[in-house]
Amino acid sequence: MSNEEQADLIGLQNALLNTDNVEQFLHELAVLSTRAVTDGLSCGMTLRQRGRPRVTGACSDPLASAADEVQYQTGDGPCLHAIRHARQVRIDDVSTHDRWPRFAKRAASLGVRSSLSLPLIADGEPVGAINLYSRRPRAFGAAETWRAEKFAGHASGALTLALRLASCTDLNEQLRSSMVSRAVIDQAVGVIMATERCAPDKAFSVLRSVSQNTNVKLRDLAVTIVTGVGGEPPRPARFEDG
Repeated sequence: MSNEEQADLIGLQNALLNTDNVEQFLHELAVLSTRAVTDGLSCGMTLRQRGRPRVTGACSDPLASAADEVQYQTGDGPCLHAIRHARQVRIDDVSTHDRWPRFAKRAASLGVRSSLSLPLIADGEPVGAINLYSRRPRAFGAAETWRAEKFAGHASGALTLALRLASCTDLNEQLRSSMVSRAVIDQAVGVIMATERCAPDKAFSVLRSVSQNTNVKLRDLAVTIVTGVGGEPPRPARFEDG
């Protein structure tokens, strides 16, 4: 492994460790990619969500952001093609490019002269793209393209891990919220048991029936009941790790 590849991997590792969410991680990827390929590049990141590419705001600079935005507005262009078909797309000179004329014209007005888009693959599927832009024509020769491909390969692995970590975080938050809701509902059931002198199952049936008849969510109704008895909203229970 070359020193450059080792530096790329260290940079990706640090990005994973030092970012709080996927979008921050993608921003770090954008910055790292401009250093890994060649000098003077701009980079934008596109992430597919629910089957459709979405704007992430993860760009190395305003030029990349503007160039990406042109494609999101028109619904086509090199970075979107790279995601949809899991293929690398290189434009040597936008002034002579005719496949995506609207993109080429707008990119040229922004100062972009050449571009390279590479898909990011997670779990065997294209989930995003690295979009590299240069103010020079033919900026992506064999050496630059090879470095970009290497970086995209490493970045794909890191993004796979980042997405899995984000999924675990979302699941944990859902479980935590569910536990908090359950605790409040249990308190409300206790109040009904005391006032109606009934068993837990009967008290819960009463609570559910009122919720359905008033079209108020079960948790919200439980909060109202507990607040009415205690004089203040119930405080969320604290769940400690370990």
